[in-house]
Amino acid sequence: MLRIRPVHLQSCWRSTLARTYSVVSPKYPPTIEILGEYHPTDEVTNITPAIISKIPLRLHKHPAHPLCTLRSLIESHYPDFSSITPPSPLVTPFKNFDELSFPKDHPGRTVTDSYYINKDLMLRTHTSAHEVEVFRDQQTKWLLTADVYRRDEIDGSHYPVFHQMEGARLFDANLSGMKEVEEDSERLEQRLLRSNIIIQDIPHISPTNPVQPEHDPVYAEAMTRNLKLSLNSLILKLFGAQQQQEPLRVRWIEAYFPFTSPSFEVEVFFGGKWLELLGCGVVVQSTLDASGVQNKIGWAFGLGLERIAMVLYSIPDIRLFWSADPRFMSQFKPGEITPFKTYSKYPSCFKDVSFWTAHGTELHENDFCDLVRDVAGDLVEDVKRIDRFVHPKTQRTSLCYRINYRSMDRSLSNEEANVVQQQVISRLQNDFGVEIR
Repeated sequence: MLRIRPVHLQSCWRSTLARTYSVVSPKYPPTIEILGEYHPTDEVTNITPAIISKIPLRLHKHPAHPLCTLRSLIESHYPDFSSITPPSPLVTPFKNFDELSFPKDHPGRTVTDSYYINKDLMLRTHTSAHEVEVFRDQQTKWLLTADVYRRDEIDGSHYPVFHQMEGARLFDANLSGMKEVEEDSERLEQRLLRSNIIIQDIPHISPTNPVQPEHDPVYAEAMTRNLKLSLNSLILKLFGAQQQQEPLRVRWIEAYFPFTSPSFEVEVFFGGKWLELLGCGVVVQSTLDASGVQNKIGWAFGLGLERIAMVLYSIPDIRLFWSADPRFMSQFKPGEITPFKTYSKYPSCFKDVSFWTAHGTELHENDFCDLVRDVAGDLVEDVKRIDRFVHPKTQRTSLCYRINYRSMDRSLSNEEANVVQQQVISRLQNDFGVEIR
């Protein structure tokens, strides 16, 4: 997660990007300004003005905003943890992927999934990008909250900017450290036994979710138990009060992450269905080694603030978090979780666009969605591909997308939607060389 990657690794990474980036690149100026600094562009640059405009906003720092309240609630559950907010989302690919043991062919590295300023600089895709630097600063108990960026589809639950919170705790990998672990686990377990919660657990370690070769299995077992108890307590704090008389139900599922082992996902039964909340696990030893942390073992978790806030506040559309409409923000107070009251939902305007892709190229759906969002901003509610056809003789690909335009704070006229749609079509032609059908 830190330091510039060696040259031989950079060349491998460039070739991966080259294979993935098969569309006609839009034109960029020689430099791009982000947070008052200018950065050179190159052949892999794909960040858009719409994304750059979001970088300074940092919703998790706004008092009374649901994301800020949720962040504060989680921090209050870990009062002796350091609270950290990195000043900039710009990181190197090495810091974002390699320091966390991501495979060289991981799809997150591609320009279709991540935002690149240039080949050596990108927007972080997860808060884990800062793990090594925080551990290197000798932080053994910490929470880190930040905005993260991923190219993604467009609908009511996906947005290219969202907010994550990362938490981690380290213990000494010796008998003294394990005594501290056991004492903390006993305290947590006694609290949970007195609470209205049902936990569907699984083995801490299994052949498909193994202990790391560098770790003593007894220590790894104790660490995993402490992790589960800590997160069960956190989930109880966030969701328990909302359940009223019904017991809170939590279940653990085996998972895979490049930076933890054993690894887990955690779900809560809320509103009549199981909801995935977070991922977690025992930190891989290579991350601690890269941090210069000796003789330690620990756990880490990461969660998306929007995902949890949408459930707790009953917020139906992820775009609302970015709304400046006073009807949204006036509903919330610092430190309180109150259900969102839906105000008037304005009519939508559906517009279809059909086109042949440029000869010899494929247009990735994330490229299309990013273009639409860059043109329409938060006027676009969702985008769906409704047809794909490959001509049997020419082998050209035809695509048809349906774009749903809907403003969250006013009625959008059909004429306004037509103007935006025409801008989308013009950008498609100019940036990707498509032929409109």
